[in-house]
Amino acid sequence: MSKKKFKETYVCKCTITGQEFITTKRPANPEELISVKAYYQLHQDEDDRPEKIKMRLASVEANTPSGDESDEQS
Repeated sequence: MSKKKFKETYVCKCTITGQEFITTKRPANPEELISVKAYYQLHQDEDDRPEKIKMRLASVEANTPSGDESDEQS
C-alpha cells in the first residue's frame, strides 16, 4: 500500500462579506482576499457576467435570509 499524501489546507475569510474559503495554496496576503461577489459589488462597471447568471444570483440572494451565500463559491 502506498502512503496517502497529506494536503495542507488554509481557511481564508473575505474581508467584506465574511464568507470563508478553503484553499490548498497558502495565500500571500490573506487579509486582502475578497470573494467574487464582493469584487463585483466594488467594481459594478466591470461586471461582464451574463444576465442569466446575474438573475440567478439575485433570486438566490432574495431567498437567503441573511444574504450570505456560503455554498456559492464561483
